[in-house]
Amino acid sequence: MTRSAIYAGSFDPITHGHLDILHRALNLFDYVHVGVIHNLSKTPLFSMAERLDMIQQSVSSDRVTIASFNGLLVDYARKKNIFNLIRGLRAVSDFEYEWQMALINRDQDNRIDTVFLMTDRSYSYLSSSIVRQLATLQGDIHSYVPPYVAEKLKDRIHGHH
Repeated sequence: MTRSAIYAGSFDPITHGHLDILHRALNLFDYVHVGVIHNLSKTPLFSMAERLDMIQQSVSSDRVTIASFNGLLVDYARKKNIFNLIRGLRAVSDFEYEWQMALINRDQDNRIDTVFLMTDRSYSYLSSSIVRQLATLQGDIHSYVPPYVAEKLKDRIHGHH
């Protein structure tokens, strides 16, 4: 029996913190499905196609599949028939929101289990929004995102080609 999980997020863009959680998840599960959500409450910097491309370029495992989805994560989990959800925790401040979401998701479908993984301490302060802000202010982002993502960020924000 293979064990699979869904790691869902907006990944706008994917960071080394996200990749750290993904690698940790692969230690626990045979397959991890990265689900890129179209979040209506956020205006993404990158299109869905661009985010999928950046993830594809950043992940080199045949045990990872990548796709986008709309709507509830629980509905997506049902569609994929995968009921283990991966969530990364950076700090205690993440826990309350993630705990609420885990309880709501479980309430929607009692087959759902959420696995919380602590990110490496070196990424505990890292978020996509901080990386976007740093890139906008022309800060060095290379230690926070893969090289391909850094190039895409520079191109998008500063128009370098």
